[in-house]
Amino acid sequence: MEGRPVSHAPQAPCEPQWLTQEEREAWLSLSAIMFQLPGQLENQLQRDSGMGFVEYMVLAMLSEAPERRLTMTELSSQTNTRLARLSRVVKRLEEDAYVERTTSETDRRVSICHLLPSGHDAVVAAAPGHVRQVRAAVFNRLNKRQVSQLAAIGEALLGGKPSSIVAAQLAQGTGPRA
Repeated sequence: MEGRPVSHAPQAPCEPQWLTQEEREAWLSLSAIMFQLPGQLENQLQRDSGMGFVEYMVLAMLSEAPERRLTMTELSSQTNTRLARLSRVVKRLEEDAYVERTTSETDRRVSICHLLPSGHDAVVAAAPGHVRQVRAAVFNRLNKRQVSQLAAIGEALLGGKPSSIVAAQLAQGTGPRA
């Protein structure tokens, strides 16, 4: 990755544009965060609440949704989880009586995930510990300017604010409402 001179001249199609030293350091930092942070969040949730990060996110997104329900497609988008994995997660949450799935009355192909009262209680109980872990791992280490920069970097890499991206996807019909 490093050691090659940076050239701004057009390159042959097979020749990669090697990272500069600064880009390499930024990439290694981002890679370390991508690997370390999920484990920290997962460990805290497992230890304190007996649930994994994806389970927590499913319950949290449902708790914030209108009528505490989302289609599986919407839930997949909001949790950044593939439908196949989400289906397995939701099955486990159904077994714990935290959620239930139904079929849309208007389109039988659409599955809707509903947050049950016990699931709401579970996410409400898990949220304080999760927020403490997020603060300890991320926000307590940053000043206000860095938090703004982190948000801006996230928006640049994701192509917008996560909440706006989800809203746009829903508006385009990728997640039909029931």
